[in-house]
Amino acid sequence: MLFVLTGLNLFNYLDRFIIAAVLTPLKDELHISDGNAGRIVTAFMIGYFFTSPFFGYLGDRFSRKWLIALGIFVWSLGTVLTGFASGLGMLLCFRVLVGLGEASYATMSPGLISDSFGPAKRNNALTIFYVAIPVGAALGNILGGQIAAHYSWRDAFIWAGAPGLLLALVLLPFREPPRGQADGATAEALCKPTVRSVVKLFGNKNLMLLLLGYTAYTFAVGAFGNWGPTFLHRFHQVPFEKAATFFGAVLVVAGLVGTLLGGFAATAWQKRNPAGYALVNGLSVLASVPVALVAFLSSNTALSMSALGLAMFLLFLSTGPTNTLIIESVPVNLRSSAMALSIFMIHLFGDMWSSEIVGHLSDHWQSLQKAVLILPGALLVSGLLWQSLAIKILRRTQRHPIPLDGCGS
Repeated sequence: MLFVLTGLNLFNYLDRFIIAAVLTPLKDELHISDGNAGRIVTAFMIGYFFTSPFFGYLGDRFSRKWLIALGIFVWSLGTVLTGFASGLGMLLCFRVLVGLGEASYATMSPGLISDSFGPAKRNNALTIFYVAIPVGAALGNILGGQIAAHYSWRDAFIWAGAPGLLLALVLLPFREPPRGQADGATAEALCKPTVRSVVKLFGNKNLMLLLLGYTAYTFAVGAFGNWGPTFLHRFHQVPFEKAATFFGAVLVVAGLVGTLLGGFAATAWQKRNPAGYALVNGLSVLASVPVALVAFLSSNTALSMSALGLAMFLLFLSTGPTNTLIIESVPVNLRSSAMALSIFMIHLFGDMWSSEIVGHLSDHWQSLQKAVLILPGALLVSGLLWQSLAIKILRRTQRHPIPLDGCGS
């Protein structure tokens, strides 16, 4: 189950990041301006996070593997159809379709993994699952660029999406684990969540601290990834192709090593400390703040690039623990809903606007260097919120088990 879901997650992010690799030839052929090119990402986000609450609700009530299979088919179909777009309007519709399919997958897959692994192994399993993010993103950029260079940008979308039309079936032969199986929950202890029980998640203080910190984190990381190469090109006169290659290489190395190291270290710490996951999150993000400041303020190109790489590594340390905390902060029959709420919050209030805000500040101050300095500030807010969560957990006089039933009180 873990191997299959991780492989599918790799294709998930590969399909998502193809667009970045082929944007220039796509814009030239379809005669799209920079402003309208930005709408392509917005269209994906609308399909992604606006539909995630709907899929989260369905994922806590119906068979997840069938809903996931449907999501894989839909996002793959949307990717293939993108290669046949004849204009901006058609292109935007197909990217909304890709986002809709990925919303189904992203909300339900962590719950399937959580029901397949007990608390002692769950974070390691989710860490492996999320390693697919940097690797898939890098493959999307590399393969998309190579296919577009040798054939066309249309072929890049067709070849990237076509395997998913068949891979949608690969999960169906597996037995779907019962909800709460790995936590000792019985069928009688679980019930289908209602809208009221989902709304009550907003009253879960631990979950809200976690998601508010995650939103600030995503705000910074989203703009960080979008403006990083441009910052190096504009402030340090690094050729744009070299800056983009540098970020792609760092994304793979820092993402792979950071995600695995942070996840496994958090699992080991959690065994000795009930706040281990939250502490890894808070400390790693707080450590990234001064490193990011050095990266943005240093006039030495080598030091700036090294600091950017180190900052990215530190930020990837929290990938696994964050998602494990989301899963373990709620009743087992609300896990898909909690993941959906996370997706909705971090994108609507986080990276959907952060790149645009940095761009407007850069125009206002006539300095991209000044504009990106808001990003370490957002990371500071994230780290403090996550440290507050860790302190809250540590101050509990008695540890209570994760509730198995979200329908009672």
